[in-house]
Amino acid sequence: MRILIVDDEKVQREILADFLKEQGFDSVTASNGTEALEEFKRSYFPLVLLDHRMPDINGDELLRQMKAINPMVHAIMITAYGSVDTAVQVMKLGADDFLEKPVDLKELLEKVEAIAHTVEVEQEVDEVLEEIEDAELPFTFVAKSPAMREIISIARRVAPTPWPVLIYGETGTGKEIMARLIHELSDRAGMPFIEVNCAAIPENLFESELFGHKKGAFTGATSSRKGLFELAENGTIFLDEIGEMPEQLQPKLLRTLQEGTITPVGAERPIKVNARVVAATNRDIKEMIEEGRFREDLYYRLNVFEIELPPLRSRREDIPALIELFMKKYSSRPISIAPEALDMLVKYDWPGNVRELEHTIQRLTTLTRGKLITKRDLSPAVRSAPAHELGIQLPEGAGLDEKIEALERSEIIRALKEHGWVQTRAAKSLGLSERVLRYKMKKYDIKRQD
Repeated sequence: MRILIVDDEKVQREILADFLKEQGFDSVTASNGTEALEEFKRSYFPLVLLDHRMPDINGDELLRQMKAINPMVHAIMITAYGSVDTAVQVMKLGADDFLEKPVDLKELLEKVEAIAHTVEVEQEVDEVLEEIEDAELPFTFVAKSPAMREIISIARRVAPTPWPVLIYGETGTGKEIMARLIHELSDRAGMPFIEVNCAAIPENLFESELFGHKKGAFTGATSSRKGLFELAENGTIFLDEIGEMPEQLQPKLLRTLQEGTITPVGAERPIKVNARVVAATNRDIKEMIEEGRFREDLYYRLNVFEIELPPLRSRREDIPALIELFMKKYSSRPISIAPEALDMLVKYDWPGNVRELEHTIQRLTTLTRGKLITKRDLSPAVRSAPAHELGIQLPEGAGLDEKIEALERSEIIRALKEHGWVQTRAAKSLGLSERVLRYKMKKYDIKRQD
């Protein structure tokens, strides 16, 4: 990652540049705001380290101009006048963090590495979303939340490999869509994607369904038939609800994963197959292993890569965008949603996750008589969501950024309450530094009475 260092003090520039070079980062220095802007226009810099006070252009104005050129740029403001008020000011302008002089190099490295990880994830997610759009796939991903962006980044790296993937998640979190995404991002895209619902196949037919059978293998087998593994040749076979697979069939699936072969029912010899296995479950497989209902060796064969999809209540930032997506999908006429109704939909815990939200919006767009969905149109369960616990107040006509800020404020209040307003513990649970938490509390005017 290339970093632009802007500071009017030569010694400070050199110290930061030499240190970051030792850590493997490529850096360019500028002695003032004007020089920095020229460098910024010429080259791509994902991260800028800015001195807050400079003679020609101060850090605030320089950051504003850089954001106008590239809104995605990340910035750390360095100031000799550190205070919470200064932090609030610079971070409102879009800085990711701030440091006080003299700079603690260990703290600087932690912040730079965190931003480097974020930049890598952003680039991977953008690439994935572009691929989905260009390929005109029959599904769309919403990834406003850090949790989902991280997962899409993982899927991007996992997809090109031939190894099995095990997807965990509650019912309705989108396990099938994640499996399809892995398939479409792999070199198997365009080949078969075969879905197998392990909970829906009768136990006595399971082996035949997966591996096929020969004519006369059992009563009713009047002709030979290919199994789902053969139908998925060179593609992907998705074993949904893998925890429901019959115990007597698990050793045969293990053998398939180990040897890349199957033996159709009634056949004398195994045959080679080439299908990438992606499995999914909402069950606790480790608990099933302890109870003797799932083979441990099969679990480790399936779990080469593990992806855990978060429940919707843990990614509330995605809810407004998901609602917008589903309204476009299901509404046959122009329709919008009142801020108060949106507020309630965001606060609801969605035990059925994205699937429940989708069905809710489908019903609302169908049954709402007017052009506006109001709180009266919502179900009693949604209307009675515990608003006092979240403290979200969405302003009239709020845009997406305002909605996300309202959600962020609510999550901070929740974490503080959960940890007895001990900021160190609350910050850790949110994945923030204590300094950033204090800044955000100041930004959102969060006090203990909230």
